[in-house]
Order: sequence, then structure tokens, then C-alpha cells
Amino acid sequence: MKKISYLIIALLIVAAPSQAQLLWKISGKGLAHPSYMFGSHHLAKLSIIDSIKGLKPAFESTKQVVGEIDMKDMMSPQVIAEMQKKMMMGGDSTLQKIFTPDESQKIDKCIQEYIPGATLAMVQKMRPAALTNQLTVVMMAKQLGGFNMQEQLDSYFQKEASAKGKNVLAFETISQQLNILFNDTPIKRQAELLLCLIDNIKDMSQQALQLTAYYNHQKLDSMYQLSQKKDGNHCDSYQSEEDALIKNRNNNWMKTIPSMIKENSSFIVVGALHLAGPDGLITLLKKAGYTVTPVK
Repeated sequence: MKKISYLIIALLIVAAPSQAQLLWKISGKGLAHPSYMFGSHHLAKLSIIDSIKGLKPAFESTKQVVGEIDMKDMMSPQVIAEMQKKMMMGGDSTLQKIFTPDESQKIDKCIQEYIPGATLAMVQKMRPAALTNQLTVVMMAKQLGGFNMQEQLDSYFQKEASAKGKNVLAFETISQQLNILFNDTPIKRQAELLLCLIDNIKDMSQQALQLTAYYNHQKLDSMYQLSQKKDGNHCDSYQSEEDALIKNRNNNWMKTIPSMIKENSSFIVVGALHLAGPDGLITLLKKAGYTVTPVK
């Protein structure tokens, strides 16, 4: 599959089917109380909550919420400064030094089309991956319509937890996520993927919309299958890139999930694609001896 920003890789409208595939119950292996795992999508509308059977009772029954990161940290001045730093290239590197004049013109045209008032000259120091991310989010918000960046599922459950006196835990720090998104991939590959987005922006938009449609229908298997689609060219994600986004992180999270759910009943909220497939959390938890079943 052509690489889509991680912020929307786990990407929706219409009524859900009777069997939920986004909400899963974790029990067995001596757990005193069940925990639950919910697959989120960073661009989904909060209204999907009302269509998922058993979600609110599951949330209310747990003592803590566990997310990929602690979303309230996003408002910290220190974190904002770190984000800005990691999104930028160091030294005298600029986008116009990375790309040819023709490529730069193409990028500039795309920026002006999707980010009114902005130009390539205004984002010269931004890492290609950061620009890819910005263009992808703006593109999808425009396609979906009515999307409010201030209303995200991940933030919603953490805010609700805090309001009810529940603990909020996180698998990763924001710094770790920023490194995965903007720093771990070589600049040359980041540049290649930015051009892939611009050259295939309509196709990528349709893929992301289809992924979103599957999400709103709670078709987790279909989401996974679409995410694995390859086009047979350099725009396909490398296996190492896919592993960095999903497999490696799932394996790291599995080092802490058993102790978390043993100590307290937990409501785990992570991107939906972290649940699916042979390396997904559903499979990993079953292999670890837990009973994992969809909430009906």
C-alpha cells in the first residue's frame, strides 16, 4: 500500500453491524476483572461511539484508560517545542536543496492547493516526513468534511477518564512517537515518499477514504487487508517501515499489558490497525493465553 501518514493509517460513516469488531474483551488467565481494547481512528468522528454496542458499559466498568500516548502532554510548552524541533531539519538543509527545481515546483503547487496561504518557501526547514504528514491530514480533513481536530477518540476517552477520577496511562512518550514519524526514516526516503504522495494524491485519498469507510462499518479485517495492498513500486512501504509502525510497537506494548490488566481493569485505546493481523494485539494476547472476544 502506498505509505499513508501514521496519523491516519489506523483510519468512516453509516450504521455498524451487529457484531462489533473495534471493541474487544480481554479475560481469562487469572484476571479478576475483564479489560477491554478499542481500536480508534485519528480522523473518526466522535459520533461513532453511539454506534458501538457495549462500548460505554465497558468504559464505565474499568478503572483506568491506557493510550498510545498521554494526550494532555500535547499541550505542554516543552512538548510543543520538542515537536517543532523534531519536525525540522538541522544545519543548512532545506527542501529546495533536497529536491530538483521541477520537483520543488510540484511540491509548491500542492502546498498552495491544500494549505491556503502557505508556500514551499515558508516550510523550507521542515522534514519531508513532517510535510507529508501535514498534507495528508489536511487532505483527509477536507475529504471527510466536518472533521474537528479538537475532537479525537483518543483524547475523548482520556478526558472522560480524568473527569471520572480514573488513571490515564500511556504505552509511549510523545518523543518516541515523534522519532518514529519524523526521525527514524532517512531523509532521502522521506523525500521519496513525499513525492509519492504528491504524484498519487488522488489514489491515496481514495484508499484512505475506503479505509475510513471500513472503520465506520467496524470491518477490521477489511482494514487490515487494504493496509497490506501493494502496488509493486517504490511507493510501497518497506517491511521495516511497516514493522516500525505496527509490529515492533505491539511487541513493546505486550511487555507491559499483562501487568497493567492484572493490577487494574483497563480500557485500552490504540489505533485500529494495531489490533488486526498476525502481529496484532488480538493475536498476541491470545498467544499469551488470554481470551479475547468481540463485544456483541
